[in-house]
Amino acid sequence: MKKTLIIAEAGVNHNGSLEQALKLVRIAAEAKADIVKFQTFKASLLTTTSTPTADYQKENLGKSNQSADTQYEMLKKLELSYDDHHVLIQECKKLGIGFLSTAFDFESLDFLQSLNLKLWKIPSGEITNLPYLEKIGQTKAPVIVSTGMCEFSEVQQAVNVLIKNGTPKDSLTVLHCTTDYPAKMEDVNLLAMLTLGKDLGLAYGYSDHTLGIAIPIAAVSLGATVIEKHFTLDRNLPGPDHAASLEPNELKHMIRSIREIEKALGSSTKSPSTSELKNRAIARKSIVAATSIKAGEIFSKENITTRRPGTGISPMKWYEVLGTQAKKNYVAGDLI
Repeated sequence: MKKTLIIAEAGVNHNGSLEQALKLVRIAAEAKADIVKFQTFKASLLTTTSTPTADYQKENLGKSNQSADTQYEMLKKLELSYDDHHVLIQECKKLGIGFLSTAFDFESLDFLQSLNLKLWKIPSGEITNLPYLEKIGQTKAPVIVSTGMCEFSEVQQAVNVLIKNGTPKDSLTVLHCTTDYPAKMEDVNLLAMLTLGKDLGLAYGYSDHTLGIAIPIAAVSLGATVIEKHFTLDRNLPGPDHAASLEPNELKHMIRSIREIEKALGSSTKSPSTSELKNRAIARKSIVAATSIKAGEIFSKENITTRRPGTGISPMKWYEVLGTQAKKNYVAGDLI
């Protein structure tokens, strides 16, 4: 199967620190992720100063005594400067991992476009932002779009806008997603991922916010071509997303498991593997003499049976052998 694109979502788990962001790049590269992704925004352009924080944000921030009454107050502390982006890109190049960031406002879109990134990632919150979708579609670059909080019709509308404005359909991927941090297992509805792919006729994947690594691995087994997963240096750090993120060793484990699943999925053809063929003669059975049989005697249910190895006549020819004459003498256990 085609290799799954694995996006290690650093997001805002750098807490506004370039040093911490660089550590996240190194962790993602060491874990062998394909891409490390950040978030590019100006808090003043992303939200009004009075927009309240989401319940999950209040809860996660409250655990670390870093409460914020408004999203603006929270997000202002999590911005990366444009210069920070250049430093991160250089680190990614040095370590051989792809750099990606999601833009949350038009100025940030323009900035990311100036970096000549080859891929756009649209977050769930922007899927109903028509002018935003039009602007990304007009770049004609490949797009991955998350669909958290969406009705199917909303996803369909967004896809149509992107394609109408220039995004090639064959370079568009939709990610099923549950926008809660952490997302409950009973809210995942993973089979909806297959509906998105089938009914839209698009490549599909999964952006995961559950705890652990089971659901991303399951998604790959169901045909996901892209997996996105948040990770952090430490789940106990202050910030809105740390609690729903993987720690470094867990990220490594997830990626290693996905690569193993890719090998195991193989093709849709049912045939023995090369490693199985050498065991076939040992594990299968042949028709053998159950008792001593003299030449000319008729083979019957009383004097023949089946035993390993499978190097003689297959038991599938049982009725072809029954009733025929022995051409030589046999002792019990001899292959017929």
